[in-house]
Amino acid sequence: MALRLGIDTGGTFTDAVLVDDNKNIIAAEKSLTTRFDLSIGIGDVVGRLPGGLLSNISMVSLSTTLTTNSVVEDQGAPVGVLLPGYNEAQVKQSGLLEILSPQLVVILEGGFDAVGKQHQALDEASARDAILKLQEQVSAFAISSMFGTRNTAHENRLKTLVNELTGLPVICGYELASSLGAPRRALTAALNARMVPPIKELIASVNSILKRFQIDAPLMIVKGDGSLASLENAIEKPIGTVLSGPAASVIGACQLSGLQNAIIADMGGTTTDIAVVSNGQPELCADGATIGDWQPMVEAVRVSSVGLGGDSEVRFGGHKGLVIGPRRVVPTCLLGHLYPEIIPKLETQLCGMVSARSNRFIMRLDNNAALLKQLNSTEYAAWELLADGPIELDAIIQDRREFARALAKLKRLGLAIYSGFTPSDAVHVLGINSHWNKRAAELAANIWMRQMRFLYGFGKWQADDIEYASRQVYDLVIATIRRQLIEVGLGESRFINTTAKTEGIVDLITKMILQSADMAHDNPLFKLEFAGDYPIVAVGAPAASYYRDVAESMNIGLHLPQHADVANAFGAVMGSVIERAQITVTQPQHGVFCLFSKDEPLRFDTLDAARQHAEQLVRGEAESKALTAGAKQPQITLSYDDVHVKDDIDGELFLESTVIATAIGAACDWQSA
Repeated sequence: MALRLGIDTGGTFTDAVLVDDNKNIIAAEKSLTTRFDLSIGIGDVVGRLPGGLLSNISMVSLSTTLTTNSVVEDQGAPVGVLLPGYNEAQVKQSGLLEILSPQLVVILEGGFDAVGKQHQALDEASARDAILKLQEQVSAFAISSMFGTRNTAHENRLKTLVNELTGLPVICGYELASSLGAPRRALTAALNARMVPPIKELIASVNSILKRFQIDAPLMIVKGDGSLASLENAIEKPIGTVLSGPAASVIGACQLSGLQNAIIADMGGTTTDIAVVSNGQPELCADGATIGDWQPMVEAVRVSSVGLGGDSEVRFGGHKGLVIGPRRVVPTCLLGHLYPEIIPKLETQLCGMVSARSNRFIMRLDNNAALLKQLNSTEYAAWELLADGPIELDAIIQDRREFARALAKLKRLGLAIYSGFTPSDAVHVLGINSHWNKRAAELAANIWMRQMRFLYGFGKWQADDIEYASRQVYDLVIATIRRQLIEVGLGESRFINTTAKTEGIVDLITKMILQSADMAHDNPLFKLEFAGDYPIVAVGAPAASYYRDVAESMNIGLHLPQHADVANAFGAVMGSVIERAQITVTQPQHGVFCLFSKDEPLRFDTLDAARQHAEQLVRGEAESKALTAGAKQPQITLSYDDVHVKDDIDGELFLESTVIATAIGAACDWQSA
């Protein structure tokens, strides 16, 4: 019996499933993700699977939310960015300075114009100096030249220099996106470079576990569009795995539910991701996926992703009152489950004076080598102190005052993580969930209530009414999910841009839908509701705790399929390899047709000649990319995106044509696997 092994590494849980040739799950297991050493959690979950079946595994496929979470949480490795031909305004517009220190972003002389002619010679001397200066401060490089998609020469030359001088990972903007829009392409390249170290660590961890369990099978990774890619492809272009987890979840949820039309809602520890599936197919983002505050140029399943999960911190948000997320913390109920010795410390905190550091323990999260090199002696000593487990923040700062700023920096860099009060704690207090330590959740709720009252003047709860306060948190999670569903629905109908500030519209429609659901049997004159044939399919570990009330309050159908908590891992083995290539042909002047490919634009006298050459090039490129990504005998189709304008004198004029080749191939045939 040939089997496929699907693994999903999320922010909180690592899941594993074994799937047979009939696409049935025959074993499923969960383990906690161990970010400081991913191999521990992965090894644990694989070790829980039936050992006698592991020798039958013919393919392994991996999905992950680590790259998505790194964007949402603004975490990632330090990278150097080289920008030939850019100016200060374009750098500011790109958003690079919001994720990187200014000294890591270097503007160079160089770049091209819109037709691929050199605008200015590349300043190689300054580039060489910048690369040598940055090599000890960064883990990877990103390169983006003005009009680099029209002429790749400067980006390629800089990539060669980085390889020769440092040997560090490096990516060019044109390798990730073929569209114009230099600032977004630069951001895409930078985000990609930031993700190289974590994705390499993840792949190395999985490979070490496969070797330990003597699993000799090819390893694939799910990309954000739901397709599969080889290891080499994922390491070079990890940004392609952004929304890997949600994409795998959509595929897995559709297969588990058997529905062709559905609203897929995936709730994890860090994010809630919602996608709409019609006729069995999720929509792709033609203009790039939106993740948190960013929209890199990467094709992915159209997902609305917000920082709301079981591990999201519940905090005071000023005039907004209580807010949840987007910052992720370790739920106190989980911390108490893993480390019962914190319970007496929480009890002592409850008897003492409350402070902003109450309810706070700090523990290791990641061990990025480039970040650890940047620590001073005090910061590294603080890092070493966390080696044996979580430390009570208030106590360590009182005993070692010099560690206050050091620990804060470890948290800011993503090397450490705080504990706190979360929705997971609230549902443990309410008895909705009982996976972890209820006593720790109750203590955390009580301390959190005191913080809200005495530090912020918020909350009218009775002193020990932790159930009432937890119910308020629970209701806020439900309300946040409802708002997100409304925004997704409005975006799907093209009424609003889901990234725009439309709070008033969303509030009004949410109220109308809730009233319509409440008066469903009263025959009101006016009703507003979701489409009856688009039920919610809720998946992810925390989903069962919330979505029954969400669906009932909005009068939406609900499916909580069997194995919903491992839908991502199941979806990871269900995809195919899909790769695309495209080339643009323009008419910069009448009778001259330019084809933009690689270093030099090609010129043709007729549109037919230019398009035929473009078709030949994209076919070869798409096939090559698919084979490299692990496809077996890929099939190639062509499509065209033509732009014409009408002129009163000359009639319809051709402006440009984008020739797109799509190569699709199975990673491994189900029947012969």
